[in-house]
Amino acid sequence: MSYDRASNERNAIPALNLLGNTLKWHRLDDGVMGGLSETLHMVESTPTQALHFTGQINTKGGGFCSIRSPIEGGLPSDTVALRISYVGDGKTYKFLLSDGNKSTFGPSRRSPSWQADLPTNTKEETRDIALDSLIPSVIGGPVDTDAKLNPQLVKEIGFMLSLKLSNGEANPIETFGTGAFPFSLKIRSIEVVRASEVNEG
Repeated sequence: MSYDRASNERNAIPALNLLGNTLKWHRLDDGVMGGLSETLHMVESTPTQALHFTGQINTKGGGFCSIRSPIEGGLPSDTVALRISYVGDGKTYKFLLSDGNKSTFGPSRRSPSWQADLPTNTKEETRDIALDSLIPSVIGGPVDTDAKLNPQLVKEIGFMLSLKLSNGEANPIETFGTGAFPFSLKIRSIEVVRASEVNEG
């Protein structure tokens, strides 16, 4: 059975607000490369309307699940970080930004995705992820590049659970899993942190 990425995008789930716009999340799993993992993301029926990134990883022939949303118009030029509030399950996830090129996360990608590890426990956490801390990645591993992340060119945001960390090393069994296993990351909110806020602090 072929992996229907276009259908996943058409059936995107609206959840969370960023810069006054509702983000629309679609799944992109290792099925795009023949794997068996599957995301079952949903919106929680709570006042915060949290995005629940959940599903099952299967390391036979693959090893990642992810959710992505377009960012209309990019990020403000003075963006220095993204503030993420979330509740996890003890696994280490990855936070992703890209220019939205459809090949960015596939075998023929032409531009890097920008990644940061997102360790979790079972309590609610809030973390600022600085843009200058993100690691450029191509085909699942870090890449040497002179490219700099321009906030205004960021057109896609995402979260991933993968057998590889942002630096290309293996995600340990203790923070990933082995064989076939479930996962759960609840994202409460995403906010832009601008340079003026940092300076005022």
